[in-house]
Amino acid sequence: MDTPFTTIAVVGLGTMGTGIAEVLARAGREVIGIDIDQAAARRAVASLEASTARAVRRERLTERERGDVLARFRTFSDLSAAADAELVIEVVPESYAIKQQVIRDLDAVVAPGAILATGTNALSVTRLAAESLRPERVLGLHFFNPAPAMKLVEVVSSVLTAPPAVEAVTRLARELGKEPVAVGDRPGFVADGLLFGYLNQAAAMYEANYASREDIDAAMRLGCGLPMGPLALLDLIGIDTARTVLEAMYAASHDRLHAPAPVLGQLSEAGLTGRKAGRGFYAYAAPGSQDVVPDALTPHEGAAGVPGRPVTAVGVAGSGTMASGIAEVFAKSGYTVVLAARSQEKADTAKGRIAKSLERSVAKGRLTAEARDETLARITPAGSLDAFAEVDLAVEAVAEDLLVKQQLFATLDKVCKPGAVLATTTSSLPVVSVARATSRPQDVVGMHFFNPAPAMKLVEVVRTVLTADDVHATVREVCAKVRKHPVDCGDRAGFIVNALLFPYLNNAIKMVEEHYATLDDIDAAMKLGGGYPMGPFELLDVVGLDVSLAIEKVLHQEFRDPGLAPAPLLEHLVAAGCLGRKTGRGFREHTRR
Repeated sequence: MDTPFTTIAVVGLGTMGTGIAEVLARAGREVIGIDIDQAAARRAVASLEASTARAVRRERLTERERGDVLARFRTFSDLSAAADAELVIEVVPESYAIKQQVIRDLDAVVAPGAILATGTNALSVTRLAAESLRPERVLGLHFFNPAPAMKLVEVVSSVLTAPPAVEAVTRLARELGKEPVAVGDRPGFVADGLLFGYLNQAAAMYEANYASREDIDAAMRLGCGLPMGPLALLDLIGIDTARTVLEAMYAASHDRLHAPAPVLGQLSEAGLTGRKAGRGFYAYAAPGSQDVVPDALTPHEGAAGVPGRPVTAVGVAGSGTMASGIAEVFAKSGYTVVLAARSQEKADTAKGRIAKSLERSVAKGRLTAEARDETLARITPAGSLDAFAEVDLAVEAVAEDLLVKQQLFATLDKVCKPGAVLATTTSSLPVVSVARATSRPQDVVGMHFFNPAPAMKLVEVVRTVLTADDVHATVREVCAKVRKHPVDCGDRAGFIVNALLFPYLNNAIKMVEEHYATLDDIDAAMKLGGGYPMGPFELLDVVGLDVSLAIEKVLHQEFRDPGLAPAPLLEHLVAAGCLGRKTGRGFREHTRR
């Protein structure tokens, strides 16, 4: 099917349809925009006029080129206008009844060789294709919003789709400057299939009152480098749209992780569908506005609370990368730091690691030589925890092993002065189990830094049922002084970030196990379609497959959800010693350094 697609019809001129029409018109195609709502058609024209005017001001288009683009876009209110189109892309509402009717009507209008593409992100392409007299020419063409900016396009084949149709549309996507990814027909495809499960879990976490909406969103932005937090993203997508996608996913998978969180249904039924309604998880200045305004749930800055305990001296236990990074953070902020390891030699080596880190900062102009020397002078390496006798805050960053941590905290209990705050950096173990190893569990709190600690802004502050209010306040005050962003959460597996991140990673592995998509396509889909800084398999290899498996097991054990069971492929790779970059092989081969 060697067609140039010179004339393309877009049915449905909402936000997505308008964006697709702009992409096509700016790429030199004649675009027939069709919408039964004439107001929608006028808005589409106005949107194209405004975006091309901005392009002229930014010198990305000339006035003549702008005129040519606008001339290539014509709008109509009847499907008969698509008669001469070689490709029709429908982006009408996510409803089988509406989309099936559009496909049946187009059958009577377009030429026998024309391709019909559905822009659905939730419905079965196969089921839609079955409505056509020529199902072999029906496929999915899933753009991402905003279409002019987002590079990813998922090209979806059903069991009925003719390969030449797929090839032709894939070629078109590349000509439009997009990155096409070939996927099969299942709800959510790749990007949304992984994204919406994560969004659903975030909604359920909020609904359970485990953490505030602001803390959930900040945790995922700062802990994972995502452009938006999950609840803000749900408001942008539309809570009703997200619920529709999840319903379709659950109908196909029967995975409880895809069963829409009740809060999504409650907000949808109340008309609180996100930005477009002016209110969803957050409140907005007006319907369609992106400006968040305070509401009854907004935290009050500077609200009076329990004061924290004074902290001037900090002890950091451990000699690895995390311990060194945390010690560097505290010392840079003016705290006196005792860095204790199992031997003086290990402690000296850890301080040497800090010296190299500070030297790199000096070389990059981020730190003066004087500040480097002052920071190092504040750090005292020690070969025993006895050196923690006078610290106000003790932070452990040793192996992620409950017995090891319990033994260390039992020692801290004996060594540290009364009133000292004892903090664990565990990412997956129950903080209360560590606290119970001491005679003062009220003084124990979780303080989960992220690696590398000097660069990552997030700290998860984990309260147990025994943590004293002033201990919690102390850690939050200390976070502010070391210029970290604290988020509050309860003492349960994964806290915020890992509880949302690792099920997503596990689901990506399952996609590969099921031969639904390749590693490269899944990584590309999440980077280009979801704005993730790394694809899931890139991230797994960086984190370490053994670390990932351990966290998956903890999550599965705590929540007992079958959907959280570690993917067998992950277990097999770990058993084979393929742990990621650190061993030279994980999901991909890596050069050992």
